[in-house]
Amino acid sequence: MSVPETGSFGDFVARAHRAGTLVVQPRMGVSDPAAMRTGLVATRKATATAVGTITLDSYTRMGDNVNARAALAAGIELNGYPIVAHDPAVTRAVLDGVAGPEFPVQIRHGSPCPEPIVAALIQAGLHATEGGPVSYCLPYSRMPLEDSIPNWARSCDLLAEVRATGAEPHVESFGGCMMGQLCPPGLLVALSVLECLFFRQHGIRSVSLSYAQQTNPDQDTEALLALRRLATQWLPDVDWHIVVYTYMGVYPRTPAGATGLLEEAARLAVRAGAARLIVKTVAEGYRIPTFAENIAALETAALAADSCLTIVGDTGDTGIHAEASALIEAVLDLGPDLGAALATAFRRGYLDVPYCLHPDNAGRARSYLDSAGRLQWSSIGSLPIRSVVGQTSSARPTAAGLLASLSYVERRFDNASLEQEYHADSLAESVGSAPDDRDPDPGDRSPAASRPA
Repeated sequence: MSVPETGSFGDFVARAHRAGTLVVQPRMGVSDPAAMRTGLVATRKATATAVGTITLDSYTRMGDNVNARAALAAGIELNGYPIVAHDPAVTRAVLDGVAGPEFPVQIRHGSPCPEPIVAALIQAGLHATEGGPVSYCLPYSRMPLEDSIPNWARSCDLLAEVRATGAEPHVESFGGCMMGQLCPPGLLVALSVLECLFFRQHGIRSVSLSYAQQTNPDQDTEALLALRRLATQWLPDVDWHIVVYTYMGVYPRTPAGATGLLEEAARLAVRAGAARLIVKTVAEGYRIPTFAENIAALETAALAADSCLTIVGDTGDTGIHAEASALIEAVLDLGPDLGAALATAFRRGYLDVPYCLHPDNAGRARSYLDSAGRLQWSSIGSLPIRSVVGQTSSARPTAAGLLASLSYVERRFDNASLEQEYHADSLAESVGSAPDDRDPDPGDRSPAASRPA
C-alpha cells in the first residue's frame, strides 16, 4: 500500500495502517452547514484516529437537486448534506480549518448518477468518495445498470483529473456491502474487487475494497483474507486498503448488544488486517444517531482495536477465495470493457444478488444461515460456481426462516446482553439478601451495630 504522501485519503489511511492503527469513520450528514461543521470538528477531536464523513441527502442521491434547493429555501431539514444544492463556497467554509492532510473527509452518497456530486466535491476541494456502478444502483434505485455504469464511468474520469492538482483521488467500492445482510461472502468479495477494477479502468489509482461484517466471525475472517489475496492479485499497481463495515443488517437494540457487535467488528478488522472501520452506534436499532453517539462509537471501536492482537488463527478454507475467484474470472472473460462485462454478467445471471429486487438482477440466487450462523447458498441460479459450491441445500426457504435469518445477529447480541444483565441482577440480589454472620465493626456506633440480635 505504498503511496506518495500527498495528503490524500488513501495516503492518510496507509500511514495509519503502517503505524498499526485502525482508522475509524462515522456515518454522518445533516443539511445545515453549521451543524455539519460541528459534526466534523467533533469527529476530528475524538480520541481515535478518525476520518470525516459528509453523508448526502436522498434528493441529492437521486439527482433531484431542484427539490433539495427548495427544501433549503423553505428551511426544511433533510436527511443529509445537499452538496450540489449548497453553493461551493458554503461547503468550503464547512471544511475550512477542519479538513486537511491529518483529517481527510469523504463524501458518501448512495447515488447511481454521481457526476454532479463528484463535480461539487471537487469544487469544494475534496477528492474522496465511495459507491460503485453496481453497488449504488441495485440496492438503492430502479435505474438500469446500462445507465448507472456510464454515469459512474464519467464520474471516475472526472475525479481522476484531480490528480493534476497534486492530490490522489480515492474511491471506495460499496460492493462488499450489497443488501447489508444475507449475501454470501464470496459474492461480496468478488463485487468489491470487480468495482475496484472498474475504477482503475477509469483512471482511479487509490481505492478501498469494502466488506460488511456478516453473521459468523470465522467466516468473515476467511472472507477478508480472501479479499486481501485477490486485491494483491488483481490490483498490483493500485494503492488499496480494506474497509470493514460494522454489521449492516437488523441491529441490536440494547446498548450492550450494540456495543458488543461494534467491538466484534473492530476486532475482526484488526485480526484480518483491514485498515479502516465504518462504525455504528448504540442508537442504530431505532433512530438516527446524534453526533455524541457517533463520537462514542468511534472511541469504543478504537479502544477495542487497540486491545486486539493482529493475529489470525486457522479459520479453515471453506471455498470463499475459490468462489470469489470464479466469479471475478467469469466476468473478466466477458470482454475487456469492465462496464460492459458487468452489465452482461448480470444479464446472464453470472452475478446475482440474493433477495435484490432490482429489475436487472436475475433473482434466482438464494442464501440461508446454517446451524453455525454461516451464510450458505440454497440456490446459485446461473452463478458460475457450481464446481466450487457443489451441492446446495434442498430445503425451500420460508418467510419465517427469512425473518429469523434477518434478526439472527440482533437476537444473538441482545440475548447475550440481557442474559448478562439477568445474571448480574441475580448476583446482586443474592449478595444483598445473604445473612451477615460477621461481628459488627467495633468502631461502628450506628444503631444497627448496637441493636440486639
